[in-house]
Amino acid sequence: MRPSFLFASLRTAVVLAILIGFSHPGQEDLKAETDGDVFRAGASASNITPPLGELIVGGWKPVPATHIHDELYARCLVLDDGATKLAIVLCDNVGISREVFELAKAEVSKTTGLPASHLLMASTHTHSATTARGPSKVIWEDDLTDYQRFLAKRISDGVRRALNHLEPARIGWGKIDEPTEVFNRRWYVKDAGLLSNPFGGVDQVRMNPPRGSAVLDRPAGPTDPEISFISVQSVTGRPIALLANYSLHYVGGVPTGEVSADYFGCFAKLVAEKLGADDQTPAFVGMLSNGTSGDVNNINFTQSSSQRKRYKSYEKMQEVAEKVASRVYEANQKVVFHDWVPLAARVTELQLTLRKPSREMLQHLANSVASDTDQGHSRTRIYADRIAKLKRAPTTVHVPLQTICIGELGVAAIPFEAFAEIGLELKDRGPFEQTFTIELANGSYGYLPTPRQHRLGGYETWLGTNFVEFDASIKIVNSILGMFDELDSARRSKVQR
Repeated sequence: MRPSFLFASLRTAVVLAILIGFSHPGQEDLKAETDGDVFRAGASASNITPPLGELIVGGWKPVPATHIHDELYARCLVLDDGATKLAIVLCDNVGISREVFELAKAEVSKTTGLPASHLLMASTHTHSATTARGPSKVIWEDDLTDYQRFLAKRISDGVRRALNHLEPARIGWGKIDEPTEVFNRRWYVKDAGLLSNPFGGVDQVRMNPPRGSAVLDRPAGPTDPEISFISVQSVTGRPIALLANYSLHYVGGVPTGEVSADYFGCFAKLVAEKLGADDQTPAFVGMLSNGTSGDVNNINFTQSSSQRKRYKSYEKMQEVAEKVASRVYEANQKVVFHDWVPLAARVTELQLTLRKPSREMLQHLANSVASDTDQGHSRTRIYADRIAKLKRAPTTVHVPLQTICIGELGVAAIPFEAFAEIGLELKDRGPFEQTFTIELANGSYGYLPTPRQHRLGGYETWLGTNFVEFDASIKIVNSILGMFDELDSARRSKVQR
């Protein structure tokens, strides 16, 4: 299916923006002299809570919302170095389709002049919110739901309000580890009975194996314990916003039917309290983005039932948020704030081949449906339905990749649930003093394992959970590193002038 006219127009606008100077050193984002420039920042939070009755996704079957435990928000931060403005928006949602983000960006660009290339929008990945992802992760949909359109408008309003709040500001960044809440959820196990997949095959690893079991061997991948953050304050020291990044999936512990922002929302409140900024005007905005956590959760699988604490609803997410906020507050006391830093952004469209089911896979699923059995796996019929929907899918998909630099800090934006090792590689190979990745940014295209993880199999690699070619992570990393190099060159040129 071809993208909508709006999508095509936006892509053209981005290309034109690149040609006229938003993406090459020496042009728009480099022409400001550092002497006399005033750095500014503004923040806002737009309520995006859905009405009751909307479907909550995150489990195997959607359920209607029956209660709002805590409100959902699109939290916005705008930065301005005098020549370039950047906006970062984090939305309390499990995953938002590119169509919704593009609609929001079009509205922002129309009303403010900010180019789409300088707008980074992402989902936090709470599993207790109304879906804004649409029926397919890889098929463009022109007909948006009422909630999707509402969400796009609230995102746009949030950016505009943050622009209204722009004031002279100082900015700094830092990082600190919190390893106690991140565990790789993919495990080698000693029981082949735990390794079957919905397609009649046998994997080498298992997602979320039995906890405290003797069959556990070892995790299949690393974790990233680092919390990165950006801290912004007024020239008088009043906190404006703090944006953190942690490579941990949602925490959960939410009763069925209840809407919640999960630990991302808890963090926003707690960090405001710790900074003494929970009662001020304009309101302080705390923000927590999801890092590369496609294979990471907060379950310690080595603990037996006797070693595990029993948590009440919402208790565990509050505990995780408290740890993350406390660590960030600790590191924030040592941050060096800058009166001015250069800003720049890059975007690219990367074409990826979509995976197709094999003849054997289709036959196995057809036999399962015909016999009205799960053919040896409890999720077979679910995946039969998912793969049937891929008949309308194109052969390729163009995914948006984005990078921004804030002084010597580099931020990557990937529209997938990326594995932790992808973020670690970008940190290791990137040219900046500090780097972090925001996942589920500017779209939501499913999981992103590495080629090695694809060979191991497991839930995150199954077709219907993952959709793109096995080498996609390599291409994405290389594209982002190329843009990082451009940004680093642009940063150095801008500082030297």
